[in-house]
Formats: sequence, structure tokens, C-alpha cells
Amino acid sequence: MSDTSLITTEIDFTRDGKQFGNLSVPQSTNSAGWAKYFLPISVIRNGDGPTAVLFGGNHGDEYEGPVTLMNLARKLEPNQIRGRVIMVPMLNRPAVAAGTRLSPFDGVNMNRAFPGRVDDSITGMIAHYVSSTLLPLADLVVDIHSGGSSMHMLPSVNMHRLDNQNQMNRMLSAARAWDAPYIFLYRDVAGAGLLPTFAEQMGKVTLGTEMGSKAQFGPRTLNITRRGVDNVLHWAGILVENPATKSPGEPQVVEANDEQDYLMAVSSGVFEPLLELDDHAESGQMVGRIHNIEHPERAPEGVTAQSSGILFARRSVPLTSQGECVAVLTRPVG
Repeated sequence: MSDTSLITTEIDFTRDGKQFGNLSVPQSTNSAGWAKYFLPISVIRNGDGPTAVLFGGNHGDEYEGPVTLMNLARKLEPNQIRGRVIMVPMLNRPAVAAGTRLSPFDGVNMNRAFPGRVDDSITGMIAHYVSSTLLPLADLVVDIHSGGSSMHMLPSVNMHRLDNQNQMNRMLSAARAWDAPYIFLYRDVAGAGLLPTFAEQMGKVTLGTEMGSKAQFGPRTLNITRRGVDNVLHWAGILVENPATKSPGEPQVVEANDEQDYLMAVSSGVFEPLLELDDHAESGQMVGRIHNIEHPERAPEGVTAQSSGILFARRSVPLTSQGECVAVLTRPVG
């Protein structure tokens, strides 16, 4: 079978100007044997220069990305840039429409589907198109996430530690330009196949984010996201005018690169947090308790820090199942 994607688009990526269109994903459903599913895409180009590819809605319960990129696509004009900006505001549009982390069409997590396959289900087909068509065009890749339905998180720009020091330095420089409160160096603890991981492996300057919490957003996180996208486009030499005044101070660089930094529920029940975000925990300190809803006479089971650091993320949904992440601890870098 050919590795050429079956997804088509009316967009001309080489044409100057501003275009709105769709990625047309072939489908065969119970209601239509021949069908297409449309993913909105916009491209703004003004001559030669760097290319930024910006994604929102990788998970359907994270809203800062879709809203920021839809606003940007309407507002940004070709004469404001040099080069090209490609925006996919709802990469997993079926999940965005359903308000779910995973696609309701095939139950797949888009951010575990990369690089995808040409003959995959819809989520893997989209991942394959991104991997084979969009990412090769990019100098800068931005994948906007937030805490989703299950987590409270500190606003941050995220990346992995890389062996390529030049690429790592450029990514840190771009992350500082974003101007979020934190830069988070993380480890993949819930499987492979992440979009940022694949883009990093291609040598791209790649930024992920965690901008909000509990599938909610407001002016603060939207402003950090909007300002950050503008800032990093200016850093890349794409946005001509310097867009915003930098906030006082520098982002704090933190990391959670040991598996023990990610605390998983050892039993099911109601999770009671004992710390607020940004509180410090010492190794051995209890950061939460899980109450047994079938046997309330039993003492709750403690969730104990296995390392020392600040509470970067904690579970937002009290009802918790065994094995689900309830807290993440990070340590300052440098």
C-alpha cells in the first residue's frame, strides 16, 4: 500500500495570502457508506520565511488551544508576517465536539497515535497526515494543551530533555519567549506516540503547553496562551511586530523526569487533596488521601510523596480509580 495520505485539502500551502479550508478525512459510517469528515485548517503566508504549525484540540476537553487559534486565524493578516503560519485549531475535532479526551469515533487518544498509519482508523489517519504532510513543512511546532477534565495544573510551556543540545537550547529560548510562569521538562509515563515527541525526533523546535485546568478556562489562561503564541511567532521571525510587553521576572524551569514524580492512586475511591498547587512537599509527606466509598469505617489510604518538590499538578475529579494520576511533583532546574 502507498504511504500517501488519503486525506485531501483544497488548501494550497505554497500560495501567498490567507486561506480557510478543511482537511477531508475519508469515512464509511452506518449512516453513509461514502463520507468525509472535515477538520478546519487555515494558512497565512507572506513570501519566504519560517513556517510555524500550530495545533489545538489534540484532546477534546482542552479549550485554550481551539479558542486561541480560531481567534488568531481570523485576526492575523499576511502583511503582519514573514513566512507561513499553519493552524489546525481542533486536531481531534470529533473529541472537541463531544468534550472528551479521546475520539468518540474510535476511542483513540490522538496524543498517543503518532506517527499514525495511512490505513488507520480516523485518529491514526489524522496523525499520519500530520506526520507525513504538515510536520515536514514546519520550523516551529506548537501543540497547545491544558489539564483536561481530570487535572489542575500550573500554566506552563512543556518539552522533553533532548540529547541534541542545540535543539534543546532553541526550544528553551522559544519557551522563555512564550512567557508562561513555568517551563516544564517532563517524561512520558502514559505511553508513546505523542505529537511533540515525534516532532522533536524530526528535529523541530517543539513546544507543548499545559495552560488550564479541569476542562475550564478564563481570561487569565486565555491571555497567557494568546500572548504566548504571539510571542513565540515573533521569536521565530514570523510575526513582524513585537506583540507584547514581557511580564516581570523569568519563567521558572522545573522538571519531573523520574517515574516516582508521578503519583498514581493505589486504590479506588474519593481523592482528598492535602496540598494546593505550588505548595512544596517533602519526600515521605502525605499529599492526599483516598477514601473507601464502600467501607467508610476504614481509614483513608494515604498518597505519599516519593520525591521532594512543588505540587505542579493534582487530580481535579475527586472520584478516582486505582492507577490514575493524582499528583505530579517537580523540582527546579539549575
